[in-house]
Parts: sequence; C-alpha cells; structure tokens
Amino acid sequence: MMARPIEAQTIMIHSMTASTGEAGIDAEDREHDAAGIMLFLCGDVMTGRGIDQILPHPGNPLLYERYMKSANGYVELAEEVNGPIPKPVDFSYIWGDALAELERRKPDLRLINLETAVTRSDDVEKKAVNYRMHPDNIPCITAAGIDCCTLANNHVLDWGYSGLAETLKTLKMAGIKMAGAGLNVQEARAPVVSAVCGKGRVLVFSFGSETSGIPWSWAASPERPGVNLLRDFSSKTVRGIHDSIGSVKLAGDIVVASIHWGNNWGYEVPHEQQEFAYQLIDEAGVDVVYGHSSHHVKGIEIYKKKLILYGCGDFLNDYEGISGHEAYRGDLSLMYFARTESSTGNLISLHMTPMRIKKFRLNRASANDAAWLRDILNREGKKFGTSVELNADNSLMLRWVASN
Repeated sequence: MMARPIEAQTIMIHSMTASTGEAGIDAEDREHDAAGIMLFLCGDVMTGRGIDQILPHPGNPLLYERYMKSANGYVELAEEVNGPIPKPVDFSYIWGDALAELERRKPDLRLINLETAVTRSDDVEKKAVNYRMHPDNIPCITAAGIDCCTLANNHVLDWGYSGLAETLKTLKMAGIKMAGAGLNVQEARAPVVSAVCGKGRVLVFSFGSETSGIPWSWAASPERPGVNLLRDFSSKTVRGIHDSIGSVKLAGDIVVASIHWGNNWGYEVPHEQQEFAYQLIDEAGVDVVYGHSSHHVKGIEIYKKKLILYGCGDFLNDYEGISGHEAYRGDLSLMYFARTESSTGNLISLHMTPMRIKKFRLNRASANDAAWLRDILNREGKKFGTSVELNADNSLMLRWVASN
C-alpha cells in the first residue's frame, strides 16, 4: 500500500428525520452535550516495525518476511518517497496534527486497536508479517492520552506467548486499560469498564475473528493465554456475548463491541458481518459496533439509532512507500468522534477528521481528499441508506433516515 499526500477536514455526521428532511448540526450537539458521551475511535494503530525504529528506543529490527529482513527497510522506503525522517523522533511525533484535534474535541474516552506486540521477545510466530514495538517506546501511546487498547487482532501474538505477556504487563504499567487478550480466557473476555464523570459508564468488549487472519491456535482458553476469538458469527455466539455483557452491564451503560474482522482490501461488507452486527444490537445490548481490519475506510450504517463502523481503515502504520492497492487510498486515516446519548446509547452525532500519514506522522488532509471521501462514503453508504454532503468549509455531513 502506497501513501499519498492529503490534508485534514472535518466530517460531521447527524441524523435526518424522515418527516422534515432536515438535520441538526451544532445546535443539536450543544443540546445533548451535557448528557452525551463522546468516544474517540480510530482504525488500526501499528506502531511496531518501521515506526518502532524511529522512536527513542528502537528494538531489534530483525524481520523474517519474505522480502524484508530489517524493520529499517520500511523507514528507508518511506524516506525514498517523502524525504528524511528526523529520527529519533519524540514520542508525540507520530500523532502529529491528531493531538490538536483530540484537544479540540475533548472526547470522554479514547480507544484504539493496538495492532502490534509490545515486547523484546524473539519467539517469532511463523507467519508472513510480524509486528513488535520495544516496551520502552510505550510513551508513544500515552502521549495521545489513550485510555484503552483493544487487542483481539492478528498481530498481538506475533512474538509468541512471552511477547503477549510482556505486552499486557507493559500496558498495565503504563496505566492503559486493555481488552481482548489475556493470560487466560477469563482475562481475554473481560471488558474495560470506564466511568465517565457525571455521565455513566462505557463498557468496551474486544473480539477477533479468523476472517481477519487470526489463527485459531491463538484463542485463549482457561489454561492458555491468547485472544478473545469468536468461534463464528452464529446466534449461539451472540447468546454467549449477551451473557457476557449481561453479567456486568448496569442500566445506562454504553456498550462498545470492538471487532477485528474481514479482509484487508475491498469495500464489500459480507452479509454475515452485517447480520452479526444487527444481532449484537438487537439481542446482546451493544450500542456501538467498532469494526476494523480493512486498510481503508468502509461504509457506515446507522441501525436502530446505533452506530456500525464496518471498517475504520488503518490509522497509523509503516506502509508509506509500499506500492499496490493505490485505488483504495489506504493512505487516508480517519479520527472518529462518536457522541451517544448517555441514557440510551443512541447516536447523536459522528464527526470525523481525515488525516494522512507522511514520514510516519499524522497530518491534516486537503479539500480534494475530503471530496474523495465524500464520494466513497456516498457510494458505499447508499446500500445502508446513508448519504454524505460536502459543505462550503470542506466538512462532510452524513444524513440518514431515522427509524424505530
């Protein structure tokens, strides 16, 4: 995947009533501000491999990939495209312009899918690509004030069980909550419970699917470390999730289901994924379906006033300078700011700020790229009953017909 230049604009998403055809924007947000809870969500954060090498404490760069034997090779590819990276960079460097946007939006909770092992381990798993970041570089995650990392993905065990254990220990010592992986299945299934002052609680459950490339052997068991891996997308699986949520959920809690699923490339949302998302909302009490694994953004759906993100795209990676799949514009990243009603979990608004990765740093995007995203989200949202408008200030507004 090759990175391409862009700059950031804001995407605002609000509902449109079927009777009036009008959407509230800022006024609606202000009206619900006191009661609403704002979540920051994003696609995969991959701070291992090349990015690890530009941070203050680069780990062992040795790789076992077919075409790349050193993580420094990915730094060289990026520099060939966009010029020298001023390494070593400080820990906040990689977040770039995203830090100012986080400060401006002031989300109540900041969630990322951390798709790398944080370890010194050399117990490499036999797979095509292995990500690891040196534990001493964990301040690059705390630099953005991240509250919670979801870990049920296809890279957290890239450096074996010892690598997973060190990842969990490092995150805990850094004060970062985590869900989706653990030293046994009980830990892997346990949610992150976050109290938002004066607004209630947010429960974050993290699930992984073999469809994203997670080996079944990585599934946690009562006696074995691993990830919270879904057996399938069946009704039986939904009932199990319902029971897990029901054991901890209190009235007024907002439930986020983080799911690492599907292929890296392609806009199609498989029917089984859509039905699974519906069942999670209808039967398991989920309020936000936070899907990721695709290297590019996918369509957004509002189902019974609940947000479904089928694919958030990569947020931060070291793919800069790699050719292939350019048509997907996988160089574009999105910051998702979802405001939900604290009493119901219903979506009030969703704002997104497009970012671009250049020199392993998040940078703001251009008006042309905002228009490109408008067209993609219109095309992919049509089947979900959503449409996107480009405003004079280059913001985008997603409208949908309220139902149920």
